[in-house]
Amino acid sequence: MKPEEHQSSSETKDLVVFDILRESKCAECLHELWKGDFLFMEGRRPLCLSCADLDHLVYLPRGDTALTRRARKHSPLSAVVVRFSRSRGRYERQGVLIEEAALDRAEEECRADSDERSAKRAQNRLRTAEKDRDLAASMTGAILRLFPGCPAEEARAIAMHTSVRGSGRVGRTFAGRALEEDALTAAVIAAARHRHTPYDRLLMRGYSRGEARNAIRDALDRVLESWRCQASCGNS
Repeated sequence: MKPEEHQSSSETKDLVVFDILRESKCAECLHELWKGDFLFMEGRRPLCLSCADLDHLVYLPRGDTALTRRARKHSPLSAVVVRFSRSRGRYERQGVLIEEAALDRAEEECRADSDERSAKRAQNRLRTAEKDRDLAASMTGAILRLFPGCPAEEARAIAMHTSVRGSGRVGRTFAGRALEEDALTAAVIAAARHRHTPYDRLLMRGYSRGEARNAIRDALDRVLESWRCQASCGNS
């Protein structure tokens, strides 16, 4: 995607400034722009911040959500700074350009209520941790219903691992949080593959994932079958 295509997108109404990755030149003053400089697109014309009438703004990097929100609220003119991520293939926010007076006012407000905001963050962390514990407990029970022969400690370990917030694992998907059978079964299979078969050792020896999975298929099936059985299966 080109800078001008990003700016014309209907997804945002913000002014957009680009933290450029390659050299460019201002179409108005012909000033050279280097990697890491800021560039504004006026239609298809690249402009330096001076020619775009944005050079009086100061840069606030991302990271402090409250400070950014307040600074933008107090700044009559602001722009979002984005940079293209080659690894992700998209533009990502880096920070904002805002008026210096707005930043000063926002910093003062943040200092004034920093204790209150810290207390709220602590309360939110506690609530989040409690929700995560409840989810892991529910998953443990659901896993044991699906695999009654699975040791309880192992079921808890699988639930804790797959439900880690922000991990992208199956337990954090909608299906996983809804305790759907397919999602939890996938989490159990993955855990059994890594913990109870030589799968990891085969990968370290140069096997492809497909080759390693084929090699440990029988061993994995035996583990899963034993976990699907009640404890009395072996005595029947």
